[in-house]
Amino acid sequence: MYNCAVPNASADTLRKVPLFSGLDNKELEQIAGSMRERRFKAGDTMTQEGSGGVGFFVVEEGEAEVSVGGQAKGSIGPGDYFGEIALINESPRTATLTARTDMLCYGMTPWDFRPLVETNSAIAWKLLTAMAEKMK
Repeated sequence: MYNCAVPNASADTLRKVPLFSGLDNKELEQIAGSMRERRFKAGDTMTQEGSGGVGFFVVEEGEAEVSVGGQAKGSIGPGDYFGEIALINESPRTATLTARTDMLCYGMTPWDFRPLVETNSAIAWKLLTAMAEKMK
């Protein structure tokens, strides 16, 4: 799924994501360095509700439809993200995402994320705070 030879995300891409809004440039660069490019074609199922998920993705280009229980719930596009809970507990996906257009995303797996937060308590705390705010 991931190829180490592909480009990774930029700090500018991550800066647009509310989850990372509290991070400084150095912290953003650390996270960006561990993310890898992932492309989806129009019509691809990016995540399937109820299936296992181990990736977190930030959308750089394109749009996807979001559905829960077969019901349309909106769409995502550049600057949006999905799969952040999977970084922590690898829980089943809570929605199905289907690419409406060709998409460019940057992804990270738990095995990339965990060492990053275990060795940097400032990043860990800021992400924990951002996730708690999102759940309000």
